[in-house]
Amino acid sequence: MEQTVESSTTASRVSNPVMEPGPLSESPTGTWRDFVTVTKIGITFANMMTVFAGLWIASNGLAAGDLIFYTLIGTAFVIMAGTCLNNYIDRDLDKNMERTAKRALPSGRLNATHVLWLGVGFAVAGTLILTFLVNPLTAFLGLIGLFDYVVIYTMWLKRTSTTSTVWGGISGAVPIVMGWTAFSNSLDFGAWMLFLWMFLWQPPHFLALAIRRADDYGKAGIPLLPVVKGFDVTKRHMIRYVAGMLPISFLMYLVPNVGYLYLITSLVLGFGWLIWSVVGFMAKDTIKWARISFIFSLIYLTVLNIVLILEPYVHW
Repeated sequence: MEQTVESSTTASRVSNPVMEPGPLSESPTGTWRDFVTVTKIGITFANMMTVFAGLWIASNGLAAGDLIFYTLIGTAFVIMAGTCLNNYIDRDLDKNMERTAKRALPSGRLNATHVLWLGVGFAVAGTLILTFLVNPLTAFLGLIGLFDYVVIYTMWLKRTSTTSTVWGGISGAVPIVMGWTAFSNSLDFGAWMLFLWMFLWQPPHFLALAIRRADDYGKAGIPLLPVVKGFDVTKRHMIRYVAGMLPISFLMYLVPNVGYLYLITSLVLGFGWLIWSVVGFMAKDTIKWARISFIFSLIYLTVLNIVLILEPYVHW
């Protein structure tokens, strides 16, 4: 299937919910479960795994319990701030997509203003915790990730450009670095390698989802790469990012406290993902291929974060 949506046309017909709250903000009838959903708790927990992995490998398994707690809770608040603000801003798009139309804001179960202030509150609380109970550098990185996710990705590029999944990947790569800096208080070689690794993981992961939901995104007028350029172009982009992770796997071996366990595991999974990406050009069912790619990306991330956590206990 090939679809074409011109970015300029898309941008012109997507309203700005920040300026035009409209009737979507008029029904404060939601339950506490609805408030939990706007925090996208699954995404928050997944990011907590990367935060802990970054902190644990930086400390070689020696981080104190209070540092771990404050780093995790502070980062979680900043991430939930981003998800709340994302739900607030995207409520006009979400009502046009089958996958998201029943969410609490587009369906009218929550008052949009309440969600806005919930996001602001999480941002303030998380930043204060990280600044005074962890270190200012980690708090600053959290604000960078929040700005990228809310302003650069959600408010701007998601509505206007196929590059949204690339630049939005910055926010997804920041949490693991925050874990590292929580202990090291330094943007050193290890921090940058972790950032590059997670940054390169983001686009093929989200592009696989975009292929699966291309029709939905097209109806909502969101100019993601599969919608604008088609599946073959998207597959080529995915291959480039997966291939880019392989040399990073070698460089990660030079990061303090990272050993052969990570190197071998990342290369095996990385080459497996690359082979599967190439298989995509021969797949008869692209949607099924994309579904497996998406699942594989989650397995890749989960396994390698677990390996990073185990590295301090493995001496080979």
